[in-house]
Amino acid sequence: MRYIADFHIHSKYSRATSRDMDLEHLDYWAKIKGINILGTGDFTHPLWFKELKSKLEPAEPGLFKLKPQTAKLKNGNNWYLPPSQPEPVRYILTSELSCIYKKNDRTRKIHLIVFAPNLEFVEKFNTHLGWLGNLKADGRPILGLDAKEVAKIALNLSSEAMIVPAHIWTPWFSVFGSMSGFNSISECFDEYSKYIYAAETGLSSDPAMNWRVSMLDDITLISNSDSHSPQKIGREANILEGKELSYKKINEALRLGRRAPLSNPLRMTSTIEFFPEEGKYHFDGHRVCKISFSPEETKKHKGICPVCSRPLTIGVMNRVDVLANRSVGYKLQGAIPFSSLIPLEEIIADTIGVGTGTKAVEREYRELLNRFGTEIKILMEIPKDELEKSVKAEIAEGIIRVREGKVKVEPGYDGEYGKVKIFTHGEQKAFSKQDSLF
Repeated sequence: MRYIADFHIHSKYSRATSRDMDLEHLDYWAKIKGINILGTGDFTHPLWFKELKSKLEPAEPGLFKLKPQTAKLKNGNNWYLPPSQPEPVRYILTSELSCIYKKNDRTRKIHLIVFAPNLEFVEKFNTHLGWLGNLKADGRPILGLDAKEVAKIALNLSSEAMIVPAHIWTPWFSVFGSMSGFNSISECFDEYSKYIYAAETGLSSDPAMNWRVSMLDDITLISNSDSHSPQKIGREANILEGKELSYKKINEALRLGRRAPLSNPLRMTSTIEFFPEEGKYHFDGHRVCKISFSPEETKKHKGICPVCSRPLTIGVMNRVDVLANRSVGYKLQGAIPFSSLIPLEEIIADTIGVGTGTKAVEREYRELLNRFGTEIKILMEIPKDELEKSVKAEIAEGIIRVREGKVKVEPGYDGEYGKVKIFTHGEQKAFSKQDSLF
């Protein structure tokens, strides 16, 4: 059995999130995307945790599913009709914390994902954190707490808790961030480093970039959407395969990573990635000054913005270069493979030359889903010849080009997402004409 898992999302109680980030919309969009296991996000927030307890019911050990009476949207566009009734989505208890503290004479800002084995753990964990900070202010609470202390609190409550550093390379809030991070896992977590066995690559890096850094060889690289709206879930995800599903088996799959034997009841077999250039911190730069630099260009300018003469925000590619001890293109032996994809709505938008939020894109998106089933299936599984027979020629060509990595991305920088181009200007019209001829 294959499972698509997105462990890191947020709820409507986090800042800058959609009001549709509730369980009903998440369940609906998980079925559209083809996600089988979804992190709850934000279990530290009292109101969200109350909703989790009232709307979820136990499934496999340590996992949950939405109660049948809450599974349908009350007021929504229920236009998606899957060809077959999908299995109920499974939920795993997760939450992101923002730790801001001083260590070794520097201010550190580290984001962590906490995986919880059960509701009882969450009750105790939240009580403990509630003594240290305001959990009601934000779904991702800000705590003046050392990252290693979070690990200590969680693991003292349960040896089955998991601590995973989030989006490990982003400049401002991550374990290796250029602005506030460390140079190693051990420098951050000290004696608790041995309990850190997975890390999230983030949208601005992919596994190949991380393979250049040998200290991560024994760390399982996971990928998640970090979504703030239901339509964005699954934009990065993990693929697990096996006969048994439970919290413990997921924990073991992440702990063993590429070292898991083929006989294991559940193994992580690949990840779904952004093209890292599309992430909003891939290159260095200054968004206000519209300056975007590769690491080489940053060196030439000595890290200073040529427009305003202030320090540039040093991005992920540059930071990987600093910590890497292997050359570009190094392939880690036995590494978990990955596929780089672009969300289907973005492919359609680029193909027809309009924005992602338009009715034209929604109409094409809806047609594809109702014909083939789920977004991930369309992006990864539908054979090329079937796409070419059943889908507009230019959209079929766009999907195939993305699968083959034949895309151009203007890299993101300093909080600005990268710009993806699948076709050169006007090129898709040739496919449209070909379609009309047939």
